Amino acid sequence: MTLWAGRVEVRLAPEVWRFLRAHDAELLPYDCAGTRQHADRLLAAGLLDAEEHAAAVSALGSIAQDGYAAVLDSDEDVHSAIERALGDVGRKIHAGRSRNDQVAAAMRLYVADACAEAVEAIGGFARAVLAVAEAEADTVMPGYTHLQRAQPVTLGWHLLAWAEMLDRDRARFRFAAERAAESPLGAGALAGSTLPLPPGGMRNTLDAVADRDFALDYLYAATVLFVHLSRIGEEIVLWSSAEFGFARLPEEAATGSSMMPQKLNPDVAELARGKAGTAIGRLTGLLATVKGLPLAYNRDLQEDKRPVFDARREAAGALAALGALVAGLEFDRGRLAAAASDPLLLATDAAEALVAEGVPFRDAHEQVARTVREGVFDPDATAAESVAARLGDVRAAVAAALTRFS
Repeated sequence: MTLWAGRVEVRLAPEVWRFLRAHDAELLPYDCAGTRQHADRLLAAGLLDAEEHAAAVSALGSIAQDGYAAVLDSDEDVHSAIERALGDVGRKIHAGRSRNDQVAAAMRLYVADACAEAVEAIGGFARAVLAVAEAEADTVMPGYTHLQRAQPVTLGWHLLAWAEMLDRDRARFRFAAERAAESPLGAGALAGSTLPLPPGGMRNTLDAVADRDFALDYLYAATVLFVHLSRIGEEIVLWSSAEFGFARLPEEAATGSSMMPQKLNPDVAELARGKAGTAIGRLTGLLATVKGLPLAYNRDLQEDKRPVFDARREAAGALAALGALVAGLEFDRGRLAAAASDPLLLATDAAEALVAEGVPFRDAHEQVARTVREGVFDPDATAAESVAARLGDVRAAVAAALTRFS
């Protein structure tokens, strides 16, 4: 079914139909919700009577429940599928509306739902991270800069850094949800309608149908999330290698080799790392699509759906799998303590001890550097004492983070 058949008398060539047809069935419940809102507007304007409105509401509920089954190969998109499935009232439901504001409304509802789902899934993963951080709050390990041992920290403190990244990710998704909350209904194709419908929710009708900033905001949030998951995955790959030996992978979240019997591979961490590249591609792809479009709507915007749909699925899958991986990690506390026992990790602490005695920092830095260079550096403190002096009560910090993600 097409909604524009009155203008084109001939059937589209099969290859043209296949090219133009939107694979947007995932929008069906959201387009039903948007159509329900439009039915309310038509009722308020006297363009649907109470019986027609009730019939539309009932049918929309059934269609939304049926899901993808409501979309047929003969439908150009989910919008035409819903109008067809509505029967007689469907012939009236499009009054004062265009697919331009219709799809914008459905996409906004979809993105808002996807954002809420992401916030919840991030919270679940963060809680898995923080449970391990609580168990390892006092486990001393080396902190790194430039992937070189730098200063002693605790594993709990390191994992808290992951939680901070995830907390910022939640904030980005919440912002995207706020941007998606505006309603473009009433904008019509681009310039509103002469019908006496309630006014739309956006200030400018051309912007209402052309704006995809909310989708870009969502994809940006998803991309940064995957960048963070990639960094977390990279650290798990390193820590579980024989060279580091800090962590052992859980068999329920790792794979073996088809050829080498001894292997246990961090495939979950690696795939999360790899999917970051795809996430970046989705964002840059939609940016490139939008950047050259004149106002108002253009069919190019049909390409906003696949990256958003895929981002939602990938984010949910990655967060769940990484949660299982992190929850099952076993840390070699002896190996971590041995790595943190390198006395050079206390060089900064030694310089600051001199500063506390009144030595200018640059002089203190040079004095300690000289002893390191000459191979005679011998700190008084231990790594555990240094961590306690600098980081304070790591368990309290973990507890505070847990309250944010509860």
